[in-house]
This record gives sequence, structure tokens and C-alpha cells, in this order.
Amino acid sequence: MDRNSKNLLSRWLDSDVGHSFRSSPTAMVAAALALVCAFCAVFAPWVAPHNPFDLATLELANARLPPAWTADGRAEFLLGTDDQGRDILSALMYGARISLAVGLASVVLSVLVGVTLGLLAGFVGGWLDAFLMRLCDVMLSFPAILVALLIAGVGRALFPNAHESLAFGVLVLSIALTGWVQYARTVRGSTLVERQKEYVQAARVIGVSPLRIMRRHVLPNVMGPVLVLATIQVATAIITEATLSFLGVGAPPTSPSLGTLIRIGNDYLFSGEWWITVFPGVVLVVIALSVNLLGDWLRDALNPRLR
Repeated sequence: MDRNSKNLLSRWLDSDVGHSFRSSPTAMVAAALALVCAFCAVFAPWVAPHNPFDLATLELANARLPPAWTADGRAEFLLGTDDQGRDILSALMYGARISLAVGLASVVLSVLVGVTLGLLAGFVGGWLDAFLMRLCDVMLSFPAILVALLIAGVGRALFPNAHESLAFGVLVLSIALTGWVQYARTVRGSTLVERQKEYVQAARVIGVSPLRIMRRHVLPNVMGPVLVLATIQVATAIITEATLSFLGVGAPPTSPSLGTLIRIGNDYLFSGEWWITVFPGVVLVVIALSVNLLGDWLRDALNPRLR
């Protein structure tokens, strides 16, 4: 770590947010769990014992093996195998990679759409504000998982033989379509407050364009609640992806997503092969819980009333 990075880290630790993080054991444990899951997901090709995508290494004779150690004391399949003979531990690392990628991509898309529309609705006002807010009301009247199911199902019906990348794109779009509403409503409310402040009025008087005012002045002051909401929405997006994959309209069946593994293990749960469902479920809970706890800590740390 170079000197600039050390100075930046030192300033962050000495700040109010850094002090709040150091004084919160829950936030530190949640951050550690999230970092471990993210590390295993990002570096899955290097840290996973096996490659679940390599069909040449799969043996049907190894299907549904329980968690066990070999006779020489080494872990051949530490968490057991699934119905195709894939190592559960390796599949969990690759599955977390898929879930995190879909969750982060859908949240980024939701933030871009929601923040843009919220800024326009709050700053411009008038008929545009009324139209966008009525659109938000319509979107909120439908359950998020139902809309995601509809979009994902229509996408798979229109492109039945599509490449996996297109299938993941449809999955990200279906989750983001229901996630932008909360960002739009949050940003719109904050923008209504910010546009009445003196610095915005002064920028208008000297002839600054509305687009520049929104981008350079209003946007930085409304991003605090957006960051907190985005952190919490990552966990929601991951759970939504797992739900869609469990229902068969999410990740492709050949991809060892967490939801896919839970769905596969559900067929063998009552026959005694519990590990195929339990371990993916535990990983999903750990990821969602750690991200939610980080979101709760960030909300409290950025709230000046709680300092």
C-alpha cells in the first residue's frame, strides 16, 4: 500500500464514519463476512477446488455424495456434491459470483434510472413530476417479484435459444425494472428541498443552466440516502435473483446459481441429501444479512441526528 493510500485510509478511520465503523462490532463482522464472500466470488477460478463448468471433470458416479473427508485426511468434497457430481463448495463460490454480479448490475441500473428520473421530477416539476410519480404509483401497485417473473418469462419466451449473457441481461433488466422506483421517489423528495435553498437560487440568478445545476450542485447533496438505499437493495436484488432462479426463470440451468442449487436440492431434500439445499441457503442468508447490516450501519453513520 503506497503512502497516498495509507493517508486516505487514515483520514477515513479518523472521520466520523470511520469512528462509527470502528465502534460497531456488528458492522465490522458484517464487513468481514461480506469481504470473504466477495473475495471467494471474484477469485473463484483460483480458490475453488474444482471448476463446476468443466464437464470433463464431472463424474456421475460422484453425484449426491455427502460432505466427507477422504481416508488420507484431505477434503475431496468438503460440502458434498449435487445431482451432477459438481463440488458444492466450488459451486457456491461460482454461484455467489453470479448472484453478486446480477445484484450489483441491477442495482447500478436502478440507481442510474431512478436518480435521473427523480432529479427531473423534483427539479422540473409540473406535468413531468406528476407523470413520473403516477408511473411510480403504478409500479408500486404490482409486487416486485411478479413483475420480475413477467419480464424474465417473456424474455425467455422471446429468446428461447439465447446465449447465457443475454439471459443474464434479461434477469438484470427484470430486477432493475422494479428497483428504480424507490430511488426516484427518494431523490425527488430530496431535490424538492434542495432546489429551494440559496445556493440553487444564486446559481439560477447568475445564469447557470438547469442541467448544470442538477449535475454539479443538487446531485451531490441528494446522494447520501441513495447510497444507503443502494447498499440495502443489493441484498434484495440477490434474493430476487435467487427466487427467480429457484422458480426456473432466472439464471440458466447450467449455471450453479445459489437459487438454482437450492431448487435442485429441494428435489432431494426428503430423500436425505440435505446438503445440496442447506449450504446454498446458508450462503444466501449470510450474504444478504451481511449486506443488510452494512446498510443499516451506513444509514446510522450518515444520519447527523444520531451522531
